[in-house]
Amino acid sequence: MKLFSKKNDQNHKTEPLRLGKKGRMRFATFATLMICTYCLSTTVLAAATDPLTVVNNLSTFIFSLIRAIGLILLGWGIVQVGLSFQSHDPSQRSQGFLTLAGGLVITFTKEILDLITGTP
Repeated sequence: MKLFSKKNDQNHKTEPLRLGKKGRMRFATFATLMICTYCLSTTVLAAATDPLTVVNNLSTFIFSLIRAIGLILLGWGIVQVGLSFQSHDPSQRSQGFLTLAGGLVITFTKEILDLITGTP
């Protein structure tokens, strides 16, 4: 018995096992996490004597992480809106537009906070 193939009884050829829906979802989640880990790995460097620089670098890192999450939500919202137009489902369309709007707000969080506080 082979682990990675199944035997076809009709002509005794082997064919690879297929991933089910859960397997594809788990693989997609794993691949997304690995890509995000690779792309978002930044070093927070600062001089040991200046604590304000450390805080600013950490703030920049956290806002870049929030921006990445917002971009993922923005992409997912675009997919949902596209699927809703294909299926003519109004509830899915409203959910897609809400996800799209939420992704936009999360993506531009730093700029929104800068506008509110008045910092350049």
